Amino acid sequence: MTHHEHTHHTPEPRTAGPDARPPWYRTWTGLASLGAAALGALTLSFFHVGHMLDALPLLVLLLCPLMHLFMHGGHGHGGHGGSGKDGKGAGGEG
Repeated sequence: MTHHEHTHHTPEPRTAGPDARPPWYRTWTGLASLGAAALGALTLSFFHVGHMLDALPLLVLLLCPLMHLFMHGGHGHGGHGGSGKDGKGAGGEG
C-alpha cells in the first residue's frame, strides 16, 4: 500500500491586497444581474411552462460548463499529474 499525498487539493490562501477587487457577483452590478436573471427565470417558469420543459435538456447541458467555471475556482490547478515514487507529480512538481 502506497502513501499518496493530497497537498495539491488544498486551496491556496487568498490574500486581499490593496487593489484586490471582489468577484463580479459580489458587486452591485453583479447582484443586479443575478436578480434580473432570477426574476426572468421565475417569470418563464410561471408563464411559459411548456417552453421551459422543452428546453430542459438544453438547460441540463448548459449546467456542465457553468459548474466547471464556478466550482473550479477554489483550487490552484497545479499538480494534477499522478504521483511517482519520489512524491513528485508528472511535471516534476513536488
